[in-house]
Amino acid sequence: MALVRDFPLFPLGLVALPTELIPLHIFEERYKTMVARVLEEEGEFGIVWVADDGLREIGCACEIAEVLERMPDGRLNLVARGTRPFRIEARQDELAYPAGIVEFLEDADEPADTEAAGAAHAAYAELVEQATDRTPDPEEIARMSAYEMAATVDFGLDAKQGLLDLRSEAARLALAAKLFRAALKRLDFVERAQARARSNGRVRFPA
Repeated sequence: MALVRDFPLFPLGLVALPTELIPLHIFEERYKTMVARVLEEEGEFGIVWVADDGLREIGCACEIAEVLERMPDGRLNLVARGTRPFRIEARQDELAYPAGIVEFLEDADEPADTEAAGAAHAAYAELVEQATDRTPDPEEIARMSAYEMAATVDFGLDAKQGLLDLRSEAARLALAAKLFRAALKRLDFVERAQARARSNGRVRFPA
């Protein structure tokens, strides 16, 4: 794909995924300027994770889904929605806000992997049921992509970046299934730990 110049970048301590909704508080002058441009052009900006070892090269483009609040001093509260992954080819310093030359990334052309999809959807459905006590609609779950499922689960940043870095839906589904199963194990551990705490560590026998 063609390279895009002057693409606004928002380096943050988080990873965004396509379809994910991200609440943002805009308070720095440079990002006020950036958001004003994005709103005026109805365009996109990119969220890129600032990890401990530096800025990652692959980020997620976002659109502004809703401006929740505008304050008298120009600060804003808004909700952004992830749209598509991109790679930073070069940083640009000539604008009033961080920007770069980016390439939007496409997935590899590959056949659908029904086995990987089935495993990911089953693990996700179980996680939703365990975490919310709600039985999800199987047809609704079956239509969801790896990004759509993962965007609703609070994973670690490395795991989310791993999903964003992959250019294969089958690979993302396989990784998502592993992450969902790991989340189920953590949820089960937390529930058992809370039960032990409620019983003060004692096993309760019926009278």
